[in-house]
Amino acid sequence: MRNAIALGDGFVVTTDNSGGIGEKPRDVVEVPDRVTAYFAARVALLEQWAAYADPVSVLIHNFSGEVSWSPYVAGVEEVFRESNLEMPKITGSTETNMELLQSAVAVTMIGKQRLVEEIGDLEWYVFGTPLVGNEVLERRDEIASLRLIKEAIGNDIVKQLWPVGSKGILAEYRRFTGDSHIEIEVDVDIHSSAGPSTAVLIGINVHNIEKARQLLGGQFYKINVINSFRNET
Repeated sequence: MRNAIALGDGFVVTTDNSGGIGEKPRDVVEVPDRVTAYFAARVALLEQWAAYADPVSVLIHNFSGEVSWSPYVAGVEEVFRESNLEMPKITGSTETNMELLQSAVAVTMIGKQRLVEEIGDLEWYVFGTPLVGNEVLERRDEIASLRLIKEAIGNDIVKQLWPVGSKGILAEYRRFTGDSHIEIEVDVDIHSSAGPSTAVLIGINVHNIEKARQLLGGQFYKINVINSFRNET
């Protein structure tokens, strides 16, 4: 389940955090607090989907001060609107005793797993472009769309999902397969950081490849395995 923690009875918890990204003078990346929370919530939501779950509760851990609370909530709400999901209850806390010099926030989601039918034979693709830092803001049209991912899951086109993080596509594919020596070819940089999961690995049933291509559009790249040592002794 990648970074999801199973709580029992089908509940899972996922989380993501950001530090030094926001509106404080000493932040490394200057963006509105709403945007910071949006991308943290995006990662936590993708982790939920990777665990076959949908969120039922959201927690915001705000270390940036009271003024940031409402923008953080707005950023989380934007993720759910984009994904066409019902907005669950948002709660959390704000650090008011100490004023930090840089922004810091974490978004945690508790979700309930849905029934998973037989997965079948899958082909693996990358959806979205690995981006990090200011690239995320400057090239947002290359980011894997939450709306389209959710639509593909709902239409039974995407059967499995694995978000890509700071270690890049190759590292995540190796982690997913459990083969630390596997080599792949993809028509996009497999080593670059994908920051807040601007790219995801998606497993598509072999009979639905063309449907996926039509739905997901241009940022859609097939993963070709060129070497694997998993079964060698």
